[in-house]
Amino acid sequence: MALTVFFLAGSLVSATAQTPLPEAIAAPGETAVLTLHAEGAQVYECKTGPDGTLTWVFREPIATLFQDGKTVGRHYAGPNWEYSDGSAVVGQVAGTAPGQVAMDIPWLKLTVTSRRGNGVLSAVTTVQRINTVGGRLNSACYKAGSYESVPYSADYVFLRKG
Repeated sequence: MALTVFFLAGSLVSATAQTPLPEAIAAPGETAVLTLHAEGAQVYECKTGPDGTLTWVFREPIATLFQDGKTVGRHYAGPNWEYSDGSAVVGQVAGTAPGQVAMDIPWLKLTVTSRRGNGVLSAVTTVQRINTVGGRLNSACYKAGSYESVPYSADYVFLRKG
């Protein structure tokens, strides 16, 4: 019985892993270098819009990056991803796809615009944010200059050309 469950679980994982990504965030011809899990918050600021009404505006992500359950880096405004070996990349959004449910932030494809340090992220050209959970703010803001942090998690796939 346990062996059957093991094989069944294994086939479900394989099927999930092979599910194609939405076209808007796909990176054909690129190879995954590293996948990290992030746990943190999406931070929003209440600002006055052009029409004079108050609205939440995304400010920055603040997240810890994990690999095999161990902290290996951080993710913050820029957006920046820093790995524990000293390598880091900055990305710019190149594509978006909706999250699985309304309260999930979108899945993203980001083109790397700059790098620093030498290490595992040095050759990375693209970052994908997938498997998002939470992070979307869905409430009114009442005071300009106030902040709200919304918990989220995601997986970040770091890819290189070739």
